[in-house]
Amino acid sequence: MTYKTVLVHVDQSSHAAGRIRLAAQLAASHEAHLAGAAMTGISRFIYPDGVVFIGGIIDSLRERAQNDLQKFEEAARRAGVSFERRLTEDDPAGALVLQARYADLVVLSQTDPHERDSGDVYDLPEYVMLNTARPVLTIPYAGAFDKIGTNILVAWDGSMEATRAVTNALPFLRRARNVDVALFNPERQSDVHGQEPGADVALYLARHGVKVNVLLQPTDMDVGNALLSLAADTGADLLVMGGYGHTRFREVLLGGVTKTILDCMTLPVLFSH
Repeated sequence: MTYKTVLVHVDQSSHAAGRIRLAAQLAASHEAHLAGAAMTGISRFIYPDGVVFIGGIIDSLRERAQNDLQKFEEAARRAGVSFERRLTEDDPAGALVLQARYADLVVLSQTDPHERDSGDVYDLPEYVMLNTARPVLTIPYAGAFDKIGTNILVAWDGSMEATRAVTNALPFLRRARNVDVALFNPERQSDVHGQEPGADVALYLARHGVKVNVLLQPTDMDVGNALLSLAADTGADLLVMGGYGHTRFREVLLGGVTKTILDCMTLPVLFSH
């Protein structure tokens, strides 16, 4: 697997510039095409065929999105990557879920509570992660992340979600200088991990040319915080993990580890559901 199309969310948030810059850097390093997606912000289900309503509101929203895309284009040109601008008559969640079907990697930012719209009923990263089959790279709203993927931490529990995450992360894992695969309290899942916990996933990754270390981690704390603590101890600049949960109409229900990481992340996280 390779990343040949990188999709990045383009908006007016204070985190957009850093997110776009990182996405452009990833596109350049993977020789990928970069697609910048901006939206008017009004769901396509509210009005048919983009018909203008409520005076000139739609026109002003389109103009704002075009201005955001102009900044994206300038960043993409500076990075020297192949790119395209996409303006969609939709809300960000719906548009990104649809467009992710035609990308290899989606780049978003963690929801910033200081910039969150009071009308939002869910957070964008979790909704996109749970409704698309693509890996979603989520960038923390706090901190600067100009380069990632040198030292990677993988959360492994033998689940389908973790399996997808490892497979989807292979373009990162092959390039990494160091990859640590962490198993927390593996003795509690002997039916999953076998007599030598971590051996199977390590062998799988080694056959893909990944330099991997297996870390067996006993812990009495919740796994989400244990992961973040281990990431700090190992100096990881990217966390790879499965995203757990299920969706209902206009509602997202997350597993405890996923929720902890999405709320408290301190480094970029590549989620796969």
